[in-house]
Amino acid sequence: MSNPDQAASPSAPPRVVVIEDEPTITRAIADRLTAEGWEVSTALDGPSGVRTVAEVRPDVVVLDVMLPGFDGLEVCRRIQADEPVPVLMLTARDDETDMLVGLGVGADDYMTKPFSMRELAARLKALLRRVRRTTPPPTSETEQNVALQFGDLVIDRAGRRVMRAGVPAHLTPTEFDLLLCLANAPGTVLTREQLLADVWDWIDATGTRTVDSHVKALRRKLGADLVRTVHGVGYALEIPEDDLDEDGTLAEDPADISSLRTPADPPTSP
Repeated sequence: MSNPDQAASPSAPPRVVVIEDEPTITRAIADRLTAEGWEVSTALDGPSGVRTVAEVRPDVVVLDVMLPGFDGLEVCRRIQADEPVPVLMLTARDDETDMLVGLGVGADDYMTKPFSMRELAARLKALLRRVRRTTPPPTSETEQNVALQFGDLVIDRAGRRVMRAGVPAHLTPTEFDLLLCLANAPGTVLTREQLLADVWDWIDATGTRTVDSHVKALRRKLGADLVRTVHGVGYALEIPEDDLDEDGTLAEDPADISSLRTPADPPTSP
């Protein structure tokens, strides 16, 4: 088990907690990830899974939905409330409703059993790369107070906050990355494969349902009118007509995001 007082760095072996009640699957996952240089801790039920995550403070969690004690959804809620951590959820049912519920409680990705250990390892590596990405800080106080705005949608890039019609929306890290990816090319149709590459850092035809499920989660939290589906191609962020200039281009109207900040937020660096 890793020392929880030691924060992981990009050069340190990545830490993963596998919470799975089937010993055969647990052992197979642990063997594969250990062989690839991961530090692996395991738990066989919901309560011990929550405790293990708190003790190890892993870089990522592999979490089965069906667990004794309490299920994976409750585990996900508890560990995300304590200290958010990337979660890849395992489910025995290929049911989109279950997948959306998992995304809704904070999971970043999911796989349906049976699955390939090679694909699991690849997805975890991609998830870790996303987490370890760093964005250069804004160069001025003015840039810190500028956000993307489309109609009543405001996206605070630096603070990773989103507001729709004056109401804050609570997005998972992956949902925010997906929304920002679409918002960086407003009105442009991005294919599922492009989104998989840009948001998830991996390309696999079997992963397109992951994109679809996250888009549905975004619509549920931000409104069905926000993301347009182009059947057989992909998705685009809808731009309200009021945000377009006479020539059809996006109007330049930076948003003041001071309303997204709360007294509890840490002060920004000068």
